[in-house]
Order: sequence, then structure tokens, then C-alpha cells
Amino acid sequence: MTLQADPTTTPASDTSTPVLDVRGLSASFFTRRGEVHAVRDVSFSLRQGETLALVGESGSGKTATAMSILRMLPASGEIRDGEILFNGEDLRGRTERQMEKIRGRQIGLIPQDPSASLNPLMTAGDHMTELLGVHLGLRGRAARDRSIELLEAVGIPEPESRFRAYPHQLSGGMRQRVMIALAIACRPTLLIADEPTTALDSTVQAQILELIATLAREMNTATILITHNLGIVAGLAGRVAVMYAGRMVEFAPRHELFHDPHHPYTLGLLDCVPRVDRITPGVFQTIAGQPPDLLQVDPGCSFAPRCGFATDQCLTDPPMLVPEVAAHRAACWNQAKVVARAAATGVAALAASLEAAAMDGGTAADTGAGTDTAAAGGAGVSSVVS
Repeated sequence: MTLQADPTTTPASDTSTPVLDVRGLSASFFTRRGEVHAVRDVSFSLRQGETLALVGESGSGKTATAMSILRMLPASGEIRDGEILFNGEDLRGRTERQMEKIRGRQIGLIPQDPSASLNPLMTAGDHMTELLGVHLGLRGRAARDRSIELLEAVGIPEPESRFRAYPHQLSGGMRQRVMIALAIACRPTLLIADEPTTALDSTVQAQILELIATLAREMNTATILITHNLGIVAGLAGRVAVMYAGRMVEFAPRHELFHDPHHPYTLGLLDCVPRVDRITPGVFQTIAGQPPDLLQVDPGCSFAPRCGFATDQCLTDPPMLVPEVAAHRAACWNQAKVVARAAATGVAALAASLEAAAMDGGTAADTGAGTDTAAAGGAGVSSVVS
């Protein structure tokens, strides 16, 4: 079946200007213990057709950054500073009613857990037709037909039957496919995929990731991919932003970051990937220590207490992302030492194996790539934009 592009959707943006331009974004959560500095001075831009991966441990600020962009922070959260320019307009100045028209239509979200996002009292079809009615004005048979086309496009078998199914009657993979169908229904300019393969088995993970990649490529959508799995990054991302303690500590094209990391935290993440060529097989590498308490902002580099390269300067003087104009930037006073260590430990060979596995359609579970499991597989969805 051919899924026709809907004429009422937002036209594609000019590829010469950023779809999204985040400048100095800071956000906090206010708790009984005090202010949690979840996002600190984050800046990046994203153009049409690009995929940017936000990488880091749990609690590094990846999801908080995405929720800030969507203006979906919980009641305890607040954007403290910065600009969120979407198609040239600052989303911070939009009212909640205006944001409701943007979410779903111009910005699509694929959440971590579809079971928590889908209403158990509504069928897949109810979710689809509600969204199409609110954003595109489709009703009745038109909404039903469009919904079934979308469900078929994301690889759900027997879409007419699944249209009438409740979430508990669908597998985890099918529930996530419903969420993807919802996210792309209005052909958004920006797609945010927040750990989209959480709790799925490796085969289904591969299919879901390939589906997201194919849809983004064929719709020429700007995509933010949130993950802590380097195997996923190797297969899908063009650029990578490594986050730690709410800050971006390294920003680079994927190939450069994998082959030539400049920040000790990035090097640590790569070193944690299981490798068959380790001197001591079966011993998994870890990053010593624990992430910092974001209730207390360190005066220097937040990674310094866990860093083997740290000097006295690191404890007192916070490093900035430098050089500011380069494609590859890192916030570290000891970049030369990190680069030398990366070369000595053979990180380039590891990077090559991750990228080769991604090109071959392998999964992170196959290669041991990442702190979880995932990667890229196959699902035919070329009809979604024809």
C-alpha cells in the first residue's frame, strides 16, 4: 500500500538553516533537598535530515534536555535560562496552548516506555484517530483509513485488526510501532526518540531502530536520538553529543568521536564496550566512582573525581567546549593526554568494529556494543513518504 503525503502537514524547512537551535539551555528540578541542576548551559543546532545522538549515563541530562525542548518538564521542573529556537522561533515564548499545537504535529516524540504512554482504555485506533483529528482535522472514515495506512507503514501486520486492539493485546514491539506511527503521523519537522528500544529484545530492537532510521531518512526529518548504547550511535547518528552531569562534554561527528575521543568520559564509555581482544577475557571495564550529586555544582570539572587525567586545575576551573568553531569540541584541560591514551589503547580498532557491525546490520548484542543492547535491523517502510 502507498501512503500518500498529507497536504495539510507542515512544509519542509530550508536545509540551509537549523530546524532546531538550542542556545545556553539550563533547566532544574526543585525538590525538598534543593535545586537539582539537570541541564547546564547546553547548546547545539540540528538541520533537516540530520541525526544527533545524545549519549551518557542515566542521569546525565539527556531526557531532561529533550523534555525542555518540548516544554514537557514536570511541575517540579523549570527552564532557567537559554533559547530554544525551532524554525527560528523561541519555544520558551510560546503558551501551553500553542505548544499543544506544535507537539505531535511539528515535533514528534517516541518515548522510552510505550506501555506508560498509551492509554490502556483506548485502542490503537482511538489513539491514532484522536491525534489525526486534533492536528489534521481528519474525522470518521478518513481518519480510520489514514490510521490503518500508518500502522501498515510502520510494519504492524494485519493493521485493520490491530487498529481495534488495546495496548495489553499488543506485544512490546507492536506497542512501540504504534508510538512511532503516532510520532510520524503529521510528518513532523523534528523527531525525538528517547531510548526507543528500552525493554525490547535484541531482534525487535534492531527492527525498531531500522524503522526509525528509514522513516527519518525518507521524510528528511531532523532527529534527536537519546541513548547510552554506542552500538545504536554507530548505526544511526551523524553527530554525537556526550553529556555528563547536565553538560555537554564532547561534541563531534560520529566517526571522529569514535576514532579520536578527546574527553576522558567519552574514552571511558568506549573502554566499557566488551571486547574479545582484551588481555583478561571476561572482565568488564567500568568507570570508577559515581556520577555527581547535581544538588551541588562542583566549581571545576564535574568528571574530575572519576578522572585519571585530573589535575589541580580541573578541580577549580570548569573547562568549556573548545575550540568553539570546530566540528569536534571537548570540555577538557588535558585533551592531548586523552588523545594519546586513546591511540595507545586501540580505541580506533574498536570504533571500526562497531561501525562495521552497524553497516552489516548487526546488533549491539551481537558485538557487545554499548552499556545496554541494541542496533540496526530491517523493516520495509519505503511507502511512508511516497
